[in-house]
Amino acid sequence: MKADPAVQRRLLDLAEVDAELARVTHRRRTLPEIAEIAEAEQLVRTKQDALVAVETTLGDLDRDVKRQETEIDQVRAREERDRKLMQSGSVGAKQLTDLEHELATLQRRQGVLEDDLLELMERREAVEADVSFARVELDKAREALEAATSRRDAALADLESTEIKRTADRSMMAKGFPDDLLKLYDRQREQRGIGAAPFQSRRCGACRIELDRSALSKVKEAAADEVVRCEECGAILVRVAEPGQ
Repeated sequence: MKADPAVQRRLLDLAEVDAELARVTHRRRTLPEIAEIAEAEQLVRTKQDALVAVETTLGDLDRDVKRQETEIDQVRAREERDRKLMQSGSVGAKQLTDLEHELATLQRRQGVLEDDLLELMERREAVEADVSFARVELDKAREALEAATSRRDAALADLESTEIKRTADRSMMAKGFPDDLLKLYDRQREQRGIGAAPFQSRRCGACRIELDRSALSKVKEAAADEVVRCEECGAILVRVAEPGQ
C-alpha cells in the first residue's frame, strides 16, 4: 500500500486523538469517585441498619414502659378500691384484716413496679440518645455519598465534553485519509490499541521494540510513499526525522 508521506505523518495526529479518546474511556471506567461511591453506599447501608436496630430497641422499650405504667395504674386502682372499702365500715373484722394485708402487698408491688419503671425510663433515655447519634451518623454518610456522587458527575461531564470535542476532531481528520489507509489504521487500532506510531532510532513507537537488522533494512529500503508496518505489533510505522536531522 502506498500513501503520500505527508498523509502518513498525519496519522500520528490521528493516533494522538485516538489515544486521548482511549484515555477518556479508561478514565470513565476507573474514576476514583466510583470506588468512593461504592464505599459510601456501603457505609450508608451500615448506618441505616444501625439506626433500625436502635429504633427497634427504642420501640420495644416504649412498649415495656407503657405496659409497666398500665400495671402500676392497675395496682393503684386496686389499692384505692380497697381503701374505700375499708373506709366504708361495711366489712367485718376478718375481711378488714385481709384488706390490710392486701394493701401492704399492693404497696410493695407498686414500689417494685415503680423501681422497674424508673430503670426502664433510664434505659430508654440512653437508647434515645443512641437513636439521635445514629441519625446524625446516617446523615453524615448520606452527605458523603452525595458529595462523591457530585464529584463523579462533574468528572463524567468533563470527560463527556472532551469526548464530544475530540470525536468531532477525529471525524474531520479522518476525511483527509484515503479509505484503504484509514481502514488499515482502524483495523490495527481495534486489534492492538495503536494504529500508527513514529519510527525513530530503530524503535517502533507503538510496541517500543527495537527492530532487528533485517526488519530495519526493509524499512530503510522502502520508498517514502510505501506504508510500512512493524513486524512485531503490526502498527503502521510513520518515518519521522531523527533528532538532530
